[in-house]
Amino acid sequence: MRPLPLGRRLSLVLGLTQTLAWATTFYLPAVLIGPVAAATGASATALVGGFSWALLVSGLASPAVGRRIERIGGRGVTAAGSAVMAAGLLVMAARPGLVGWYAGWTVTGGGMALGLYDATFATIGRLLREAARPAIVGVTMMAGFASTVGWPLGTLLVGRLGWRGALVTDGAILLGINLPLILIFVPRAAPAPPPAQAAGPAEAPPSGTGRVTLLLGLFLSLRAALSAVVSVQALVLLRGTGLGASEAVAVAALFGPCQVFGRVVEWGLARWWSPFATALFGGLLLPAGVAALLGGAPAVVFAVGYGMSNGILTITRGALPLHLFGADGYATRMGRLALPQLLSQAAAPTLLTPLVLAWPARDVLGAVGAVALLAWVALAAAGAGRLR
Repeated sequence: MRPLPLGRRLSLVLGLTQTLAWATTFYLPAVLIGPVAAATGASATALVGGFSWALLVSGLASPAVGRRIERIGGRGVTAAGSAVMAAGLLVMAARPGLVGWYAGWTVTGGGMALGLYDATFATIGRLLREAARPAIVGVTMMAGFASTVGWPLGTLLVGRLGWRGALVTDGAILLGINLPLILIFVPRAAPAPPPAQAAGPAEAPPSGTGRVTLLLGLFLSLRAALSAVVSVQALVLLRGTGLGASEAVAVAALFGPCQVFGRVVEWGLARWWSPFATALFGGLLLPAGVAALLGGAPAVVFAVGYGMSNGILTITRGALPLHLFGADGYATRMGRLALPQLLSQAAAPTLLTPLVLAWPARDVLGAVGAVALLAWVALAAAGAGRLR
């Protein structure tokens, strides 16, 4: 039997490890906060703050992680991410209470910078360079099921083992499955040559690169903030449009499958469309879904537009910088772009929740659509003249 090509191997291995990594970290608070609050007496708000703090830590660490992957490749970095995330979960299990909760999320946040999407995309880019897009798509298609795995698994573990046992088990998954898979199947990248040894004279970056980076970062950050707000307040917003409680839950449950469907659509379009063209398409789906809902369409239409848009833009996050700027410096650029995205994702729910609760749901959704359209304009400006 012939060995799998490197791109397919990375898609399968990193797709599985990303599914488990997201399921055991990012999607963990949804099933843990209630039991932890009941056991420790801490408020749900304080516990959510620990997770937001982890996202801040992850964002602040991401530029350094990107530079590290640029220099030495991502195999060791992403392997370390699994170990560090596991260590953070074990700290939370060993030290019940707010001090242990925040200490654990501090460690886990550092591990998330080392081991979630941005570091994984950078690892793939260092190994495959301009041919990285199909592998990135493959990883995100598999990891799109992380919430589908994480929420039921977490609920089961908490019910059987308690919240501390669930944390220990999740840590064991990262150490026993993710860590060896990465070390065995992800190859080392050739070290980047020191600047003095680089072939040829140093070249200045193309004109306009700074402006394009700024606009792309604005687009990704605005969309990250919107995604964080909608994911946290989805049931409130949907019920505010007139849906009953069970109807709102059913519509919100479509977000995950629609994200995966959006990634399948991106994969199908990749043969004919550039990453920039699919990003424009994906970016427009959210404001279109909001406009349809406010125009009287069923809420399902909004769920499809929102989910597909997020699914496509997860791929955009890794594929578009490679398309716009090339493979040289890709890992470093991914780390820099991750910083504002993670900071906005961490801050938006806390800062904007008072507005969500004070405004009518239709007004909030209208603002979501308007900001999404503004983000799309920034994306269009970033790629002006690069639609190829």
